[in-house]
Amino acid sequence: MTGANAHDVTQLKKALDGIVVERPAVTRKSPQHLCADKGYAGQPALDGMRARSYTPHVKQRGEEIEEKKNVPGYRARRWVVEACHSWFNRFRKILVRYEKTLSSYMALIHLAAAIICFRKTGIIYG
Repeated sequence: MTGANAHDVTQLKKALDGIVVERPAVTRKSPQHLCADKGYAGQPALDGMRARSYTPHVKQRGEEIEEKKNVPGYRARRWVVEACHSWFNRFRKILVRYEKTLSSYMALIHLAAAIICFRKTGIIYG
């Protein structure tokens, strides 16, 4: 986690290096893709992504809207992170942090994540 006063692109290398889950082996047939928005369009960010064996896909502002207008049947997709933020924002207890200790705040984050997973799998599995 980083503070809201730190720009995302300055934290990109730390975030990519701090990924805990083991990535699949990167081959020519199955490269590891990384989707980002216009905030990561600069050369240092692109170099940082490529140095960590990612294939960067940086969408410019309005690019998806234009594709939706011009390509029949195109569905604009919402970025996964933005969707997750939207789901977490529905929990007012964690939207504004009133907890004094990090451990109690992280417990609420985990509880909210569990509730979100339960709701999403309930739709799928009935």
